[in-house]
Amino acid sequence: MLWENNVKRSRAGDLSKQSLYSACKGFLSLLRLHFLRVTSSDLAEAAQIVTQADNLHWFVDIMIDRQIVGDFLRTWVTKVELVDIQPQVPTVHQYKVTRITAWLFIGMGKGHILVSKEVRCMLLQTWLQPFYEDFRWMRRACKGLDRRLIEDVLNNTILTLLLAMQQDILLAWFVRFLNSGDDCPNIQQGFDVWWRHTFWRPNGETNRPPQLRISDAYENSS
Repeated sequence: MLWENNVKRSRAGDLSKQSLYSACKGFLSLLRLHFLRVTSSDLAEAAQIVTQADNLHWFVDIMIDRQIVGDFLRTWVTKVELVDIQPQVPTVHQYKVTRITAWLFIGMGKGHILVSKEVRCMLLQTWLQPFYEDFRWMRRACKGLDRRLIEDVLNNTILTLLLAMQQDILLAWFVRFLNSGDDCPNIQQGFDVWWRHTFWRPNGETNRPPQLRISDAYENSS
């Protein structure tokens, strides 16, 4: 099996950027089709979601390695319909799709994906919520999931947003983290930076905001 996968990967690696991207668009179209069928109570299509998600992940991984995944990422951030349909699909299948977002985060963290701030922001706006929802499954089932690197990318990307958007994302994360703990990515570093920027006023020690100890808050909520 390993030999077979390596052979397939080698052959795919010989494909041009356009061929790889065209194949990914085909997988995306099939994913949408199978998602819609599952939401119409045709649960037999769920296995096809896994197949197409695996195919897509495989090709995306190749494009990340070759640092030619930018066009796909710009397409991925527009897939709002998939995100809207995804909660109607059993989680055991849907996390396979969200895994693609995780690998894009990892590629960004390794410097293999260079895209504009606007595209990074769109990635968060479109896929952050399902990423949170499926993180528990991914951290248990996905080999090679670099949690620390993903958390660093999330911290850095969130802090490039406007303060109002940072607030919306980080306050929502704070509530989720209190309820989920290790089943939620830990972006306390970004939260702390936002907290200081929002509440700190350089007018003297009396205006220093109290340090928010998220770990203590999490323990008290348990």
